[in-house]
Amino acid sequence: MSEEQLVREERERRIAELEARQARRPRSPLRAPVSLVAIGVAAALFTMQWREVQYFFSSRTPLSLGAEGDYRYEELVSNRYVQLHGIPTSHAAYERDGSAVFVLVGLKDSPFVVRRPSLPGEEWAPGRKPPPPNQRPFAVRGRLLAEEEASRYGDAFELLRSKGEVQPLKGRLWIVIEGQRPGEDFGRLAVALLLVFIIAMNGWLLVRGLRRAPAPIEPAQE
Repeated sequence: MSEEQLVREERERRIAELEARQARRPRSPLRAPVSLVAIGVAAALFTMQWREVQYFFSSRTPLSLGAEGDYRYEELVSNRYVQLHGIPTSHAAYERDGSAVFVLVGLKDSPFVVRRPSLPGEEWAPGRKPPPPNQRPFAVRGRLLAEEEASRYGDAFELLRSKGEVQPLKGRLWIVIEGQRPGEDFGRLAVALLLVFIIAMNGWLLVRGLRRAPAPIEPAQE
């Protein structure tokens, strides 16, 4: 037998040994359940982000909802970029976001609440009662959300309802979050893309593991 044949046989023997060792290697029984849990958690989180993804890719041309006395209620669509004009209510709710102060004020005789940065004269010192909102009529552009999709502002909705200056439409109020425009919140989009990657990667690992699972050993024939 030539030296070349000996080298070839030795190489084939080693390959066979490695393949046999790989086939005998125990597979972790936790791999598939862990992938399934990761997919489930990522899918749930992505579902929570879905409205943000939809808004990111929605039209950047504001939907005009009209002005006081002539609002186009038939055009109301939640999670859209809109513009409108109105007369502020005499009562408002205030909130802080870090050092910034925001005012949640209604538009009189309408179902609209506007969240906007505070204006001069609306300074709210810690530990003191907030001042009345600025009473000048104003125009606003921002993200429109139905009341049930903006639960974090529930206290403001309740306060403004109790004052009787806003008029719910079919029992529902709407909020316009000033300054939120489509196509700007790249952080939210990045989170959504990361979740999609996690789902895809764990799905691939799950399928790969199932395909490579060893076939069951058949009992010997007597």
